[in-house]
Amino acid sequence: MQENALETARAVARPSREAMLQRHPSVSTFWNQNSDMFAQAWAEWEMTADAGAPTLDSALYDEKLRSAVDAAWSDPTKEGAVRDLWKEVFPGVYKTQFFDPEKLQTLRAYLDAAAKADIPLRPPYGISLNRGGAMLDTRSEGYLAAPGFQEFYTGLMDRYMRPVSRMLFPDVIGYDTQTFGFSIQWQADADTSLRAHTDASSVTLNINLNLLGEDFSGSGVRFFDHSTRQVSELFFEPGTALIHHGTVPHESMPITQGERSNFVLWLYGENGQIPPRNAAPKAVSAAERWMLPTAKSDGFAPF
Repeated sequence: MQENALETARAVARPSREAMLQRHPSVSTFWNQNSDMFAQAWAEWEMTADAGAPTLDSALYDEKLRSAVDAAWSDPTKEGAVRDLWKEVFPGVYKTQFFDPEKLQTLRAYLDAAAKADIPLRPPYGISLNRGGAMLDTRSEGYLAAPGFQEFYTGLMDRYMRPVSRMLFPDVIGYDTQTFGFSIQWQADADTSLRAHTDASSVTLNINLNLLGEDFSGSGVRFFDHSTRQVSELFFEPGTALIHHGTVPHESMPITQGERSNFVLWLYGENGQIPPRNAAPKAVSAAERWMLPTAKSDGFAPF
């Protein structure tokens, strides 16, 4: 009897974690040779009765944010209601309630079910200490290719992240056609910190996926301001998000107790282009901010 793609994916021999962290050429070959089969396996998994994966939809978003975004897509001149929800908590860093913390369990349950699906997923090995998480974007090898998740992810990037980025950081327009994302889990005594760095992105959106009552200690994000030398450590609660230019230096501080789960999402231009530092913002209308880009994926992936 011929195996289906899901059975084949679960039985395939996988690269070692060490080989993935060392970026051995055989690892890239593994993902590329099996990409179509893995995509079919994820589609089969999502349709199986025992997958246990809930439906992901717009109900996950904070009600105020969702309502304001819906109104802006219908009438871009109403984007001010979206802007008002984002508070500047550090020079060039904004924060809002992004997901409804009461409903975040749905997304976490989906990700937990996907992790248990036993289909190979490539961890974000650009984060060398991370032992959890997955690549989310189609441009990435070994990404989470389940159709339901990809529909949700695309909506998050196109309907929420890009227009918000254009409102808060007008200089990114034209450098925001490409998407990239990964999930990450920080665990005490395992994933301690991530040293100061900048991102290869025009804009970075970092969303806390912790549930209410799922507490952790430490693991704040420390930001550095180039011009004033100001340093601040920021913390964000379940379902809240921080957004900033990728060029803003930041580091994840050591987690001392519990776990922290996040989405880290990027926008940038074709072939990895980002806006020059101190570039003059482009003068565009609200309607131009609330429209989809025409450029298609160029295949470039940061890591």
